[in-house]
Amino acid sequence: MEVVGRPGEAFLPSKFDVSGLALLNVRDAEPDSEVPGRAIVKASKSAGGLTKLREKLDQFATEDGKPNNQGQTRPKNADLANSIDTIAQAGLRDLWRHPNKPFPLSAGPIPWEVWLEPREVDQFVARAVQEGLTVYPDRLEFPEDTVVLVEGDIGQMARTAVGTGSVRSVSPPGIPIDFVDGLEAEEQADWLQDALGRTQYGPQAQQATSYVTLLDTGITLAHPLIQPAFDAADRHAAVPGWDLADLHGHGSRMAGATLFGDLRTHLNSIAAIYVPLRLESAKVIPDAGHNPHHLLGDRTQKAINAVEVEPDRLRTFALATTTDLDTPHSGAPTSWSTELDQLAAGRSGEVKQRRLIVTSIGNIDAQHDGNTDYLSKCDDLDEGEVQSPSQAWNSIAVGAMTEMDGVGGPTHGATLAEVGDLAPMSRTASWTKTWPIKPDVVLEGGNWYDDGLSTTPNQHSDLMLVTTSRNYPARSFTHISDTSAATALASREIALLRASYPDLWPETIRALYVASAQWTDRMWSHIAPADRNRKGAYDVMFTRYGYGQPNLERALNSASSAITLIIEDSIRPYEKKGSGRKLNEMQLFELPWPTNALRSLVGQDVSLRVALSTFIEPNPSEVARGRKSRYASHGLRFALKGADEEIGAFTKRVGRTAVKDQPDDNGPDSGEWDFGYNRRSVGSLHIDTLTVAASDLARRGVLAVYPVGGWWKENRTVDPERCVARFSLVVEIDATEVEVDLYAEVQQKVAPQAEIQA
Repeated sequence: MEVVGRPGEAFLPSKFDVSGLALLNVRDAEPDSEVPGRAIVKASKSAGGLTKLREKLDQFATEDGKPNNQGQTRPKNADLANSIDTIAQAGLRDLWRHPNKPFPLSAGPIPWEVWLEPREVDQFVARAVQEGLTVYPDRLEFPEDTVVLVEGDIGQMARTAVGTGSVRSVSPPGIPIDFVDGLEAEEQADWLQDALGRTQYGPQAQQATSYVTLLDTGITLAHPLIQPAFDAADRHAAVPGWDLADLHGHGSRMAGATLFGDLRTHLNSIAAIYVPLRLESAKVIPDAGHNPHHLLGDRTQKAINAVEVEPDRLRTFALATTTDLDTPHSGAPTSWSTELDQLAAGRSGEVKQRRLIVTSIGNIDAQHDGNTDYLSKCDDLDEGEVQSPSQAWNSIAVGAMTEMDGVGGPTHGATLAEVGDLAPMSRTASWTKTWPIKPDVVLEGGNWYDDGLSTTPNQHSDLMLVTTSRNYPARSFTHISDTSAATALASREIALLRASYPDLWPETIRALYVASAQWTDRMWSHIAPADRNRKGAYDVMFTRYGYGQPNLERALNSASSAITLIIEDSIRPYEKKGSGRKLNEMQLFELPWPTNALRSLVGQDVSLRVALSTFIEPNPSEVARGRKSRYASHGLRFALKGADEEIGAFTKRVGRTAVKDQPDDNGPDSGEWDFGYNRRSVGSLHIDTLTVAASDLARRGVLAVYPVGGWWKENRTVDPERCVARFSLVVEIDATEVEVDLYAEVQQKVAPQAEIQA
C-alpha cells in the first residue's frame, strides 16, 4: 500500500510498523512545504494486517479513547487516522530504491536488483520464472532482506512484484568503473636491475608475515620486483575459469605501490630496500566488459572465499574499484557496501572471521574545466560524491591528497592542488550527519596541472607515483595516481601495522591507523582561525579529508611523551524486557593514568585523543535509509569523567546520555571536545580530541563505553545470545610540547597487572 499523509498533520509512519504490517519505505514531509509524508507499507495476509488496519480506522469512527489527565477524550486511534490522507495499492514504481536515478522507462529487458523478504524468495523466484524473467543465481543475505538479481522488462517485473507481494524494493545493480592505464615512464632496464639488487624480501625481526590481498584485475607473476613476494598459488578469481593473469594492468600497478610505496624514491636512491609484505590476488574485474549482471557484493564475497582457502593468514583486503551508478547516495547503504560491512564483521563469507577491508572512494571525471577551482568540483554533490562501496561503515575508505608540486619539472608552478591539499580527482562526502565520516583518511594520490592551453587538466609523470608495469619485459615501470594510489599506500601501511602487532583485532588496527591521522596546515587553511571553536566549521574538513593524513610511525610507536593505551573488550548492549529489549550495561575503565607526571606539568596543556572502534552487523532494509539506528546492529559511545565528577554522578550522566543518544548538557562532554558528540557519533568508528590542563586530565582517568540504539534492540527475532558487541578503545595522551616522561609511570602501573594476568 501507498499511504500518503495529510498536509498540516504529523505523519506517523511508525504506526504502520506493527504486527501484520511492515514499513518498507518512508519519505518524511518536506519542511516548510505542502508536500506530505509518504510511506510504502506491506500488509501480511496471513497475519491479518489489512484487517487489523481496517479495525483501527473503524474504531476511530465509532469509539472514544481513554480520557486524558483533564478528563478529555478523543476518538480511538486518532493520531493514526488523522495522519492519513489516502491509502492506495502501491505499484512497482513506488518500490524504486535508488535515491537519485529515475525509474527506468526502457521498453526492453533490463537488470533489476530485487530486495525480498527472506522467507518469500522461493515464491518470488517461481513467479518470476513463470513471467519470463531471467533469475541469476547470485544472492546476498541480510538480516531482513535477501537480494536477488533478475533481468526482464518493466511489465514482467511489475506483474511479479504485484502478484507475489514479496518485493520490498527494487534498484539498478551497480557496474564498476573502467580503469585506464596511466602514462608510461621512460624505461630503463638498468634501474630495475639496480633496484632488484638492493631489495630484501621477507618480514623483519619481530614481525609476522602480513599479506595484502588485492581485489582487482589480477597481478602479473612475471615482474622481477613482484615475483619474490607473490606465489603462483596465491592467484585466485571470483569466477572459476577466469584467466588469473592481469590483462588490464591496474592490479599490477597496485601491487608495486603496495610493496614499495612510490618506487621513484627507491630508484633515485642507493639505500637498501626492504619488502616485508606478501601479496595475494583475488580477481574481481573480468578481462572483457564489466560485471553488468551480477551483484557486486556477491562477486566480492566469492573472491574473498577463493582466497580464504588459506584461512589463517594475516590479511588486509584492498578494493580500489567503485561504481558510479548509484551516485549520489548521500551516504545511505547499497547492497555492495552492506556486503562489505557483513564481510568485515564476519557475518558473511565461507569463513566466519573479522576482516580488515580498505576501499578507495573513487575519482571524479578528469574532463572538468581545469581552469576553475577544482575543489568546487570535488565537493559537488552530483559530480564529486564518494562512490559505492566506500560508504561501508566497517571498512577504511581512502581518499587522495598530494604533496607533489612538480618542482624542477615542466609542471612546476602550474599544479592544480597546493601541497598538502586534496588531490584534484579525489571525491568527497556530501553528508554531515547520520552516515559515517568518509573518507576515513587521505594519502598521496599525485597532482594534475594546467598547461595554459587545454580546457581540461593534464597528467604528467612528475606528478604521479612510479610503480610496476604488467608489460614486463617490454616496460618495467609505469605510473599510478589518484585514489587507487592512495588505497595501495594505505593498504601497505595497515599491513605493516598488522605485521608489528599480529595479535591485535582488526577493529584495533583500524582505530590505531585512522586515529594517527592529522590535517595538514594546508587543510587547516580552509577554516578561518576565528571559526575553529565552532564545531560546524569542521564539516568541510571531514567531508574532504576524513581525519586527515595518517602517520604510520605514530600508529606504531608510543614515545615517552606520547603514550597509547589499548583496550579490547566486549559488551552485551541490550537485554530482554517483556516482549521488547532495553539498554543493558556500560563498561567503566579506570585507566593506568600517568597521574604524577601530569600533575607535575603546572600550567601546561596536554591533548587526549580517544578512538572507539566496533564492527556493526548491517541491516540495509529500505526503512533504515536515513536512520542509523536501524542500519547498525548496535551503537556504542564513549564518555570521559569530569575532573570534579564523582563516579556515581558520572555513571548517571552517561545513563541519561545513552537513552537519548545525545550529549548531556550538564556534563563536561557538552562542549569541550574538539569535534563534539554529534560529529563523532556516526558510523562504527568514533574519534575525538580535547586539550586541557595537565593537572585537570590527571583527575579524569575513568572512561565509559556504553550502548545506544540499534536494530538488535528493535528486531525481536534476532537471537539475543549472539548480540554481543566487540570493541576496541584506543586512548592517546600527548605532551610532546613539554619535557615529561609519561611512559615510565604508565609502564610501572601496567607491569604488575600483566604479571597477575600471566
